[in-house]
Amino acid sequence: MNVLEKNIAEYTADERHGGALDSMRRRFPEAPEPWIDLSTGINPWPWSVPASHFSGLNRLPGAAELASCEAAMAAAFGAPRETVLAAPGSEMLIRLLPTVLQPRRVAILAPSYGDHAHVWKQVNCELVETRDPLADAAADAVVICNPNNPDGRRFARAELTEALSRLTARGGWLIVDEAFADLEPGLSMAPLAGSGNLLALRSIGKFFGLAGSRLGALLAPPDIRRAMANRLGSWRVSTPALSIGAAAYLDLSWQAETRTRLAAAAQDLRDLLDQGKYRLAGGTDLFTYVETEDSHEVWTHLAESGIYVRRFSWSRHHLRIGLPADAIAAERLAAALDSAPARRAESIQNE
Repeated sequence: MNVLEKNIAEYTADERHGGALDSMRRRFPEAPEPWIDLSTGINPWPWSVPASHFSGLNRLPGAAELASCEAAMAAAFGAPRETVLAAPGSEMLIRLLPTVLQPRRVAILAPSYGDHAHVWKQVNCELVETRDPLADAAADAVVICNPNNPDGRRFARAELTEALSRLTARGGWLIVDEAFADLEPGLSMAPLAGSGNLLALRSIGKFFGLAGSRLGALLAPPDIRRAMANRLGSWRVSTPALSIGAAAYLDLSWQAETRTRLAAAAQDLRDLLDQGKYRLAGGTDLFTYVETEDSHEVWTHLAESGIYVRRFSWSRHHLRIGLPADAIAAERLAAALDSAPARRAESIQNE
């Protein structure tokens, strides 16, 4: 087994989400330091957290702090206040959804964030992974990411509103993972939260760059919020996370400035990648999705250069590459991509 085959065989669960730098260092001990982690799609210029937000570590979170955080979230999302439930990250919500809903048939957008399919495979339902889940007339739960991860596909609010009406009429549910929606608020279903059988998931981790705070939100009708709150327990979000969330979501000027900054950085990354070997195939302002002839070979070459990007067990042609944090990181990425043994792939419809 050669090095490339060995690394493909060692594709492990801890790499499904990126960010596994400890694993990468063990696997590629000769790679130059510092590693450049472009695997997560997390904003490399996070909202700056004042030290005062950690003063509550010595006590349990209070009801007023929870209410303040949820109110700030609702204002930032454009959602009715009463529809927002703060949670310890959207990942926890994804894993708990099958305990709250019991659909017979679940249609999930594919390709998409892998944990959605993973959790529904663990329960007694029929699972359909498809490029057009909204068209599945038999599904009583439809799951999409908007914008989608990893390819950046967008669904217009009008399209989702129509699908929500159809699903609600037959007792079904529309579940929209909006982890990247802070980039494009006009796509969000948050203003319709509480209308029909809509569940929306939000996260502070990507756009705000605060993944370690483990803060997210569920936007849902009252009975679903109550059921989820019961599962999460009395102190479902830490005191510092509530304090950080309340301040960050109210900082509308930072959010506007950050959208502008990320859009410019994303264009720079697309310009860097669109140099012959890599075909731009999608993305958002936090990552670019590319096609190449053998993505696993390119991934290995980049890893040997100390650069960590996302590959996928289901594709030998696609990579997802996050934003370099500075000029040095961008130069290292450009040099490694230029020397990679890659050939540009034609548009790939099916794996």
